Amino acid sequence: MKNTGHSFISYFKRATSPLVVLKFLTERPMYGYEITEALKTRSQEKYMISILYPVLYRLEEQGYIEISSTEVADGRARSYYSITEAGRAHLEKTWQEYQEITEIFETLMETWI
Repeated sequence: MKNTGHSFISYFKRATSPLVVLKFLTERPMYGYEITEALKTRSQEKYMISILYPVLYRLEEQGYIEISSTEVADGRARSYYSITEAGRAHLEKTWQEYQEITEIFETLMETWI
């Protein structure tokens, strides 16, 4: 089998990072760096998203988040992202799907281990 250079963990993060971002935004509006720092802290530096802004832009394009405000701090514009109602519905649906497929996968793997 040819090595693609991508690990299981990188594929997993790519698939789940939008859910993590949406979950964080259910707590309050946040700006990009704040999301990155929350990920670092809450995961004890084990779950990092190296390219967060493409995730934010895609979620915004899909209508799941929106820029709720922009402020200038230290001469830099800081955009705060908020989850939309569509984003909340997507998060709920996708979280349920994740839990279902995880349970099925664990059942399948139990017979092997």
